[in-house]
Amino acid sequence: MTAESRHSSPPVIRFTDVTLGYDTRVILRDLSLEVNKGEVVALIGGSGSGKTTLLRAATGQIRAQKGTVTVFDQDVNRMTPQQLGAARRRMGVLFQQGALFTDLSVFSNVAFPLRELSNDSEAVILEKVLDKLDQVGLKRAAHLSVSEISGGMARRVALARAIVLEPEIILFDEPFAGLDPISLGMTARLIRSLTDKLGCATVLITHDLEESFLIADQVYMVGDGSLVVSGTPDEVRQSDNSLARQFLKGASSGPVVFEYPPSDDFDRWLSRHREGVK
Repeated sequence: MTAESRHSSPPVIRFTDVTLGYDTRVILRDLSLEVNKGEVVALIGGSGSGKTTLLRAATGQIRAQKGTVTVFDQDVNRMTPQQLGAARRRMGVLFQQGALFTDLSVFSNVAFPLRELSNDSEAVILEKVLDKLDQVGLKRAAHLSVSEISGGMARRVALARAIVLEPEIILFDEPFAGLDPISLGMTARLIRSLTDKLGCATVLITHDLEESFLIADQVYMVGDGSLVVSGTPDEVRQSDNSLARQFLKGASSGPVVFEYPPSDDFDRWLSRHREGVK
């Protein structure tokens, strides 16, 4: 899919001046971003910066406190439960741990969404599942139990399950975490090739900068409660934003302080404990 065709229709996900949080706690404020079909978009940022909160807002698990979140050109805050359920069926979600059923075979794990959400016959399900397993290189592992495959293979099984309904959006939560270098590179290339083949929109929540920058069309970095920088991987690399530069370099010095700040509470605690051990 060309860049021109990606932008010929409305973004499948759009955040417009969105503020997100839990009760009175604000996590991200005044954030705008968009995701188009055929794009791989990487959401990066430190732990606790709000990346997963963005994913939860896109799937309607939390509602925006301010601004508008649209998915498939519909305002998530105004969706009925039925509309939200229909939107979610057009998405595939791959969690960090894969969330496979350990008591089922590789085949049955991938077949599960089809059996639950489609009216396909078992003959059709067989061919669809084998096709998706073939795309992730595991067709001949269909008969194995989950306990018989490696962690990297399990991640690919979870990917096959996420795409078996051919979703228009695929959301990945830390897809590269815990993978060895070979599996990591293979997984990154697989995500890119599947995005191109399916023409879907792919969102990566990730700490892995090297692999995600190789396959991403757009990068959004969040931190300190807001959108820090966005653009192509090259544009983000060249940003002069101090927080972005610290994160990209993995430096201990910068806006994000490595050491916990001093406080009167700590001083009183330490004084009491020192008195107690005399």
